Amino acid sequence: MEKEFRTESDSVGELALDSDAYYGIQTLRAKENFEITGTKLNFPFIRNIVLIKKAAATVNKAYGLLDGEKADAIIAACDEVLHRKHKRDFIVDAVQGGAGTSANMNVNEVIANIAIERLGGKKGDYALISPNDHVNMEQSTNDVIPTAGKLTVLALAKELCAELTRLDAALLKKAEEFDGILKMGRTQLQDAVPMRLGQAFHAFATSISRSKDRIEKLLSEMRTINLGATAIGTAITAREAYFTHITEELSQLSGEKLQRAEDLFDGTQNVDGFAAVSGALKALAVNLSKMSSDLRLMSSGPRTGLGEIILPAKQNGSSIMPGKINPVIPEVVNQVAFLVIGHDVTVTMAAEAGQLELNAFEPVIFYQLFESFRALTGAVRTLSDNCIVGIAANRERCAEWVNRSVGIVTALNPYIGYLKAAEIAKESLKTGEPIRSIVLREGLMDEKKLDEVLDPLLLTEPFRHRQ
Repeated sequence: MEKEFRTESDSVGELALDSDAYYGIQTLRAKENFEITGTKLNFPFIRNIVLIKKAAATVNKAYGLLDGEKADAIIAACDEVLHRKHKRDFIVDAVQGGAGTSANMNVNEVIANIAIERLGGKKGDYALISPNDHVNMEQSTNDVIPTAGKLTVLALAKELCAELTRLDAALLKKAEEFDGILKMGRTQLQDAVPMRLGQAFHAFATSISRSKDRIEKLLSEMRTINLGATAIGTAITAREAYFTHITEELSQLSGEKLQRAEDLFDGTQNVDGFAAVSGALKALAVNLSKMSSDLRLMSSGPRTGLGEIILPAKQNGSSIMPGKINPVIPEVVNQVAFLVIGHDVTVTMAAEAGQLELNAFEPVIFYQLFESFRALTGAVRTLSDNCIVGIAANRERCAEWVNRSVGIVTALNPYIGYLKAAEIAKESLKTGEPIRSIVLREGLMDEKKLDEVLDPLLLTEPFRHRQ
């Protein structure tokens, strides 16, 4: 059966479109112009653009700015998309020129053509419902796109923070489980002083909790939007009723308590809020990567490395070495961290590159920022479920390293001085004679006091060994 087409025209000329397509000529031009990443728009982002269209139509109908029948058709069309219908018609690349105009028009055209059919017309009959005059009424790309971006960040942040809460809980559970196990602390990869394995995991949990708090504090900025500013902040083409009520309507539809920016020029041209969120994600990535590297070190070997913990075996580690198990979960978290750190560089440069009354580079900001959220959410989930909950302590190996180390000599500094303690450490390393034995042989401390000072458990709590 021969494929059927319809012809649409715009200020540039005419194009033939698949007759079944709900998108229109401006979307098709964008697809042809921006074959960049092969990645389509993030669907939660599309959903939030659609929410804005629904809110606009609702307000425009309520205050007599848009014919009720047209408004109802637009609202119903929005609901279809919100129920995940017509996903295949959102075809523009995530990275595009035009400050997001292509993304906005892709949504406008799909909603318009769905609404046209609901009114009994045929796709492309924009006399019934116009993508620009009706679906985009009172709006501009320049206030729709950043608002949708902020709503998307809020949604993605909730998913990530939920996973961070689970990871924090899993780490705290391990901290409690491992609290009575002594291990050697290390600085610059060299023996330092004893600590408890549980303290290492508690420190991991603290870093994750702090990262989560940092992200959540920044979300208040995402609830301040510039919707109603239209092109640059003057609210040109927006009428008073729409301007007054659109933020409240969108708040109700989105479930977020939104507020209009006091300075709409600032709200339209500056995107430092997204840069700040990206920076918080980078800081989280740094903490996750450091933790993952520590897990890999502590589990290394298992015979010829540190071997202090045992990571759960998730898959074969080699196509040639039988029985080899690799720390694949921490490894993938490291890689996600590298990805997110790179994304933050892109977001930073794009945020800085805005000029005068608009930042034209929001598409790449959102592409990288949304990907950072998605990758981090997956990484945190797999770290919790496929690594942390299954970690076991190698008690014997931890004890062996503590007993073999001269790190406990540091506790003697207040009693015999740094230089003498250093001599004893050097002798112990050279001869293998225990620190305790050397101190007693040289008569530097009495046995009772020495045993008290060198009690490894007491050494792991501030000040207890000096009481």
